[in-house]
Amino acid sequence: MTPPTPVTADPFAPATLGPVTLRNRLIKCATFEGRTPDALVTDDLIDFHREVAAGGVGMSTVAYCAVAPEGRTDRHQVWMRPEAMDGLEQLTAAIHSEGALAAAQLGHAGAVANSVSNRKAALGPGRIPAPMGMSLTHKVNSDDIARITRNFAEAAKIAVDCGFDGLEVHCGHNYLLSSFLSPLLNHRRDGYGGSLEGRARLAREVLEAVRNAVGDQAAVWTKLNMFDGVGRPGPGRGGKPWSGFNVDAACATAQLFEADGHLDAIEPTAGSSLLNPMYLFHGDAPRKEFADAFHGPMRTGIRVGGPIFLKHYKYRDAYLLPLARELRKAVSLPLILLGGITDRASIQTALDEGFDFVAMGRALLREPDLPLSIQNDPSTVSRCVHCNLCMPSIYSTTRCPIRDGEVPDPLSPAGQRN
Repeated sequence: MTPPTPVTADPFAPATLGPVTLRNRLIKCATFEGRTPDALVTDDLIDFHREVAAGGVGMSTVAYCAVAPEGRTDRHQVWMRPEAMDGLEQLTAAIHSEGALAAAQLGHAGAVANSVSNRKAALGPGRIPAPMGMSLTHKVNSDDIARITRNFAEAAKIAVDCGFDGLEVHCGHNYLLSSFLSPLLNHRRDGYGGSLEGRARLAREVLEAVRNAVGDQAAVWTKLNMFDGVGRPGPGRGGKPWSGFNVDAACATAQLFEADGHLDAIEPTAGSSLLNPMYLFHGDAPRKEFADAFHGPMRTGIRVGGPIFLKHYKYRDAYLLPLARELRKAVSLPLILLGGITDRASIQTALDEGFDFVAMGRALLREPDLPLSIQNDPSTVSRCVHCNLCMPSIYSTTRCPIRDGEVPDPLSPAGQRN
């Protein structure tokens, strides 16, 4: 396979992603906003994305848009249904009014769903732990698979009808589609388990259904795990069940997706909301704050198991790049680099290595106008200190506690880290 040509163009010039054109190559990645208490769009959610769009990104991604009621991490999340359409239309209009495009992250939480909050059983490839509901998942059967695939297609059609320009199908973090991909979690013996082709079958059928539902009305990409954070991540070292899903399997899965022809891009990601969430984020592990966000047995469990479950990974800019390079070599599809994209240097590194777009998350919670700042002054340094105190805030209203004055700013007046 011929390696993709490095993207040497100005990252702030217009760029195409499938059938749509973004004003630049910067995307606000999907980070749950915690602003939908009634599972419907609110003015607060609209204002959140309007501010990000005004800050200069080319596209803002709304998370987390569940495709079914049991597919929410809790009952407060939006799920794609006719009752949600009016608010979704207002949301996309607000994003468009600031010159950005709007994307919807479509997903089913699977074992990450809170069955107690949703009042519906969490789903998985088999009977696996669903810790948020302190239960085991229901093993999906053939009827469930047909219904879930249909749910994804219906959600995609609703999104496009509401003005979304892009659709990100969630195949990461051991949510439902990702859990099917994992040899550690998927022990099925039917056509949806066993070999990589079997474990990837559900994701491939979902991607086909989504594309068939929307055609060329929207860009379609998937957020694909490169490593679940269990075992060994590197190429040539995995393959055993206890290694979980690693970059070798991710490259092979991406090649299957590319051959199917339903995607416009892939956004590589890593980590597992079930097994190792901090592998996605890197930086500080705010164990006390996570525990304080819960009550009862969950709080106790996090306090006791925090050092095991919430591990510390040293932060560095573009920290997912070493894994993503392997994916870049495996496929020709456009790739969106995520993880530690905070300045002009990391953006340019991504483009120079053949990535087509970059995605920003935590840095935009601290500074929604960071893209404009970088565009106007390439020497701009992000004020995000990777403390990850924003992560526990998803259980109330996702925010940067430093920006909101809830904790002291560790940056000196001169802009140097203390």
